[in-house]
Amino acid sequence: MESVAVVAVPFPAQGHLNQLLHLSLHLATRGLPVHFAAPAEHVRQARARVHGWGDAALRRVEFHELAISEYASPPPDPAASSPYPSYLLPLWQAVVADTPAALATLLRGVSASHRPVVVLYDIINAFAAEEAARLPNGEGFAFHCTAASILVRGLDEGLQLLTNGPSLRHREHLEFIGKRARSHQTIPSSAGIIMNTSRALEGEFIDFVAEYLAGGGKKVFWIGPLNPVLDASAPEQVTKRHKCLDWLDKQPAASVLYVSFGSVSSLRGSKQRFIWVLRDADRGNVFTDSDERRHTKRREGLLVTEWAPQLEILAHPATAAFLSHCGWNSTMESLSYGKPILAWPMHSDQPWDAELVCKYLKAGFLVRPCEKHAEVVPAATIQQAIEKMMLSDEGLAARQRAMALGEAIRASAAMSGSSHKDLGDFIAHITR
Repeated sequence: MESVAVVAVPFPAQGHLNQLLHLSLHLATRGLPVHFAAPAEHVRQARARVHGWGDAALRRVEFHELAISEYASPPPDPAASSPYPSYLLPLWQAVVADTPAALATLLRGVSASHRPVVVLYDIINAFAAEEAARLPNGEGFAFHCTAASILVRGLDEGLQLLTNGPSLRHREHLEFIGKRARSHQTIPSSAGIIMNTSRALEGEFIDFVAEYLAGGGKKVFWIGPLNPVLDASAPEQVTKRHKCLDWLDKQPAASVLYVSFGSVSSLRGSKQRFIWVLRDADRGNVFTDSDERRHTKRREGLLVTEWAPQLEILAHPATAAFLSHCGWNSTMESLSYGKPILAWPMHSDQPWDAELVCKYLKAGFLVRPCEKHAEVVPAATIQQAIEKMMLSDEGLAARQRAMALGEAIRASAAMSGSSHKDLGDFIAHITR
């Protein structure tokens, strides 16, 4: 019987797929057999969109397509009363209903030739926690792909670390996470939890969570950033260079605002350079319709209407700041490159992340609070926020703070850094 094998079971939303694939690649490049299991279109999505890794690294991971029944894949509804992506619920319900049987078959096959089998499952995937528990030689670890501080938001002692925390209560979100996905069951049934965060960002919260979970015998490993930290001067790290990077090469240092979410507000009034990813939100199956690939130059900026190389854009010296919805994936990537954030949260964990960035870390400014999602933000308000970040003394302080955080995050991921050490500790634990 061979040594330990790892089976990664992501939740099929881009930020979740991306982070768990990054973790899978980190483990595979350190010599562990790693299996990545998801519905066919989401295996394809994860592989197509991952940045910072070459083809050789991807070949180290064995991908498995888990069969699920057909599901509706409607486009997003711009007129919906809630910003929560309810149009993805048919996909998520199909995954929760159909994936357990397919995953069980895969795990039985892997467990027949490996001792033990370590199942890394997204914290939302209770079905994967249950299947891991059924293996006689299995061990499950919950993967937490949002901020560590979210785990303490309901505890008085932890909440005192981040005052005036925002509400995350979206009815559809709570109903799916609580009733269908049963995510509250994943941590109690796990051997431990892995977090995509860094002591440089959330040291106080990490200590609080680790102490709290240790009482239940749970191991905690914080190993972020999971995204590769690219060297902008080493283009060989990128297998195929995106055309938007050629445009960035021609811009002055720290002069460009990177914008990525489905906003339709105009930025041209600010007279600041920008690169704006303006594309449709994901359907459940992102390959349902083919995107029109184009780049549109504006006087000050560039519009990109396809999937953009976010890591390379954030790593580029011309990029000064990031106007973002503050998903945790984007937050970690932006801060790991020392780029401050103009926060425009929309749903789920994003308001919390915005609060963490703007009030706790002081590495950004809030453009629009989540509770005002139904209101039209005046162009002048957006312009003022951009100019505050790019031109004011306050903006300079936020940029300097983000740069300092970026240096600390990169140091944590480097050899002998705290995140690098914890990744080594995790590998040592599962191969013991």
